[in-house]
Amino acid sequence: MTKTQTTETIGESAYRRIRSDIIFGALAPGQKLRLERISESYGTSIPTLRELLNRMCAEGLIVAEGQRGFEVAPVSAEDFRQVAELRLLLENHALEQSFLAGDLDWEGRVVSAHHKLGVMERRMLEGHRQNQELWKQCDWDFHHSLISACGSDVLLAAHAAAYDRYLRYQMIAVVFRGEIAAREHQALLEAALVRDCRRAQTIMESHIRGCVEHALKEDNAGIFTGPASSLKAAAARSKPDADRKSKPRSGKAAGSKAKA
Repeated sequence: MTKTQTTETIGESAYRRIRSDIIFGALAPGQKLRLERISESYGTSIPTLRELLNRMCAEGLIVAEGQRGFEVAPVSAEDFRQVAELRLLLENHALEQSFLAGDLDWEGRVVSAHHKLGVMERRMLEGHRQNQELWKQCDWDFHHSLISACGSDVLLAAHAAAYDRYLRYQMIAVVFRGEIAAREHQALLEAALVRDCRRAQTIMESHIRGCVEHALKEDNAGIFTGPASSLKAAAARSKPDADRKSKPRSGKAAGSKAKA
């Protein structure tokens, strides 16, 4: 392996880990990112780290503070709503295209992904909530399978980015709507198998907007009440695991976990 290849591998590994830690709350909203400390924690050089953080600035996960460095992007109720509406816009458009083009292989992917998600949802409902990342991996796989036949890599990539920003809010707020979301997932599966796009889009609106309103209503930790309390609440919930990796996406790394 050449030096360039080694650097690229280390950089991509650090990118996935930092990105995952932001999405899953190990790096809390508003947290200052000290370059020396972060570079040591994630095993990368400061120049490479700067490149990675600038890359995540473009994704809306990090904010550059000019000469003062970087911090994890803050959270707010309004931003959550906007991110949710962006995800809904992209996902519902992709649903329509996917339902029109989906073949038997596509149906197989949807059914398989829903089966795995259903197993995880039953475990969660039984109180087994230790593996929330796997749960959200299954949630991502199901939603991605529904739109996977849309025929546009650009649309899928845009949706993946929006999904991760939405997921970050779910993980910070620890959203679990239990049977409500499970029933909505079942209804989405049924709509997909009969190609009822309008019904699926209506369900998706309830699915995503319902999650947002549930999170804001149940804001017991004061996550959305202000920058200081947001940081404190998110930090209390975070699990600092530098070895956590984000989920693979259609061609790119990303995160996933907490119910839509």
